[in-house]
Amino acid sequence: MINEALTYEAGGLSMRSVLMIDEKSAGPLPGVLVFPDAFGLGEHVLERAERLAKSGYAALACDIHGEGALHEDFGIVMGLLGVMRDDPQRTRARAIGALKALRARPEVEGSPVAAIGFCFGGTMALELARSGADVAGVVGFHSGLATVSPAQPGSIHGKVLVCVGADDPQIDVEQRNAFEAEMRAARANWQITVYGNAVHAFTNPAVDALGKPEFARYDPQADVRSWAAMRELFDEVFEKRR
Repeated sequence: MINEALTYEAGGLSMRSVLMIDEKSAGPLPGVLVFPDAFGLGEHVLERAERLAKSGYAALACDIHGEGALHEDFGIVMGLLGVMRDDPQRTRARAIGALKALRARPEVEGSPVAAIGFCFGGTMALELARSGADVAGVVGFHSGLATVSPAQPGSIHGKVLVCVGADDPQIDVEQRNAFEAEMRAARANWQITVYGNAVHAFTNPAVDALGKPEFARYDPQADVRSWAAMRELFDEVFEKRR
């Protein structure tokens, strides 16, 4: 497994992401941007990127705060996210920087690129799609769906999938309905999959250590099903190459 630090500029920050490619994979390879949760470039997103690399993709586990930062203080993270939510252009700039860096790699070389993300990383993937970026597909896992800068008609070029928990206190029915209305107005190719009994962060076993199961809880069934849904979408946008 090739595991390489990839440094680039995005939104005025020096970003340090991690590129993963299986040495057995013959290029050019389809690329996947993998955006982490709000805390930054941690084990969960690195494991998912490695899993994608083993499936034949060039996977970039993306820095979202600069310098590859991984924060532990919830208060600091909420402050950083507040700025990005209030100004989606900051979020989009960081996502677009990652997209350009991955596209510039010779292992990708003209191949289509998709973006996935977890929690706030899913929001980043969606904001990338809203920006009009040329991405083949976007998948958000338990990602926030709201934005202060909705997609414009025709701006979303790739297929969109969001996978959310039915009982996620951060993503209620009203937010899902508003997202559906936004996607309809944008004439996007979109789908929402809602998993019963699942709450926030259902793909990450580490969240159980928080001790807040009513808010964030790993759900192995929703994890497996949502990953399979992503793979089905990738079969479409990458023409069954995986």
